[in-house]
Amino acid sequence: MTAVIPPNGSPTDPAGPAVVFDAPFSDSSQWAAGASSAYPPDGRNSGDNKLDHLVPGFGPDGDEFAAVRENPFSWRTPLVTTENTRGNFELLPEDVLEAQCLLSATQGAWPAIWTWGRDVAPGRPQRGHGEVDLFEYHPDHPQMLELSNHVNPGNPAYLDNLVTPDTWFTLTCRFGAGSVDWSIDGRAVHSDARGVGAAWRAWIIVNLSVSAGQWGHLRPRPDIRRISWHCRNLRVLRNTPPPNGS
Repeated sequence: MTAVIPPNGSPTDPAGPAVVFDAPFSDSSQWAAGASSAYPPDGRNSGDNKLDHLVPGFGPDGDEFAAVRENPFSWRTPLVTTENTRGNFELLPEDVLEAQCLLSATQGAWPAIWTWGRDVAPGRPQRGHGEVDLFEYHPDHPQMLELSNHVNPGNPAYLDNLVTPDTWFTLTCRFGAGSVDWSIDGRAVHSDARGVGAAWRAWIIVNLSVSAGQWGHLRPRPDIRRISWHCRNLRVLRNTPPPNGS
């Protein structure tokens, strides 16, 4: 039985779904801070237009993700992931992730929630290495979100008039095998009709990158020393089988 997303944006199902992940970012058994296999070993990713410097243990303070300038070419940037934790939580096809977000239009900010997959078998990485971008945000277009599926890629969706800086919104994303579907505040905004396939599995990543100034995204002004955004109430829902298998 397939869950549906009603007008309030939360999935419902007579046999479920169940909340299978609902851990605060401070829970080190479920979230690892400051390291991800999606980044090179030195924690820097200049090839992706980022001034990021990941430092083990550096994550959010409560629900605030704050990046701090180290020098003109490096920012200590917060990241948390379910990868390499005791819980080792992975998303599966048809899971639904919900989170509340508050974005700031500070120049250079690059907040995101995304996924990163492990190999489906030794030496056989997933297509797109399991990456789905639930959203990416650049304040050059302060009301726009970028939504994209790198597992079975099509054209990313650049959708304007979705969000307002300094205003909370609820993001809902269903990782369907045949279509990834996005909603904002309970309103369906995009379905990619491509999906993640039946074998997909992926860790969750929540982070704040800082733009290096390419691809039309401005880098921070010299006087900016700190950039932040907020994420709270992140949880994952999964359909559960009916009692007694009926």
